[in-house]
Amino acid sequence: MFRYLTIKKEATVEQVIEKSRFIAHVKPVETREEAEEFFNKIRTEHRNATHNVPALVLGEKCEFQWASDDGEPQGTSGPPILQMLVSEGITKIAVMVTRYFGGIKLGTGGLVRAYTNTAKLALEAAGVCEVRERNVLFIKLDYTYLGKLQNLAQNGEFELLNAHYEDMVTVELGIEPERTQYLLGLLANITGGKYEEVGIRQELIKI
Repeated sequence: MFRYLTIKKEATVEQVIEKSRFIAHVKPVETREEAEEFFNKIRTEHRNATHNVPALVLGEKCEFQWASDDGEPQGTSGPPILQMLVSEGITKIAVMVTRYFGGIKLGTGGLVRAYTNTAKLALEAAGVCEVRERNVLFIKLDYTYLGKLQNLAQNGEFELLNAHYEDMVTVELGIEPERTQYLLGLLANITGGKYEEVGIRQELIKI
């Protein structure tokens, strides 16, 4: 089940526009504290920069939104980055675009384009991904059924995540929550009901 969009990993990209250096830093974050730590680290690394412009979106439905222009003309840097993130539905993300002024003024429109474009390049480098719900079922069964299970997993019926070999084999099977009962029915058919449901874990995964 789809929950939200975010990025896979931290990334940094740089480009030069009209002699100004623009460096975008992005990171997936869960809390404002985590984002502030990230922002402070960049501010320290780029303490001599002309501007360090932050934007932050949190919450599965982008409930928390914050940005600053950090001295650029009002509404030309942080807010456009924020608007771009929200319009694309990307959340749980911290963005900071650093600018070293190169002596040529870009104008209001030029600043908006420069900041948002640099931020977009960082998103591409980080990789936008879906976060989905998954149930992991821990199933104990006889070895004779393992081959059938592996074939069904290869056909995309579910994910065979792991297997632990003892007197019986315990498999970890990944499935979308809404298809859990279907999987249990499938197991009953394969084994004639001769399997044991050891446990279940709910988790969020990036795809």
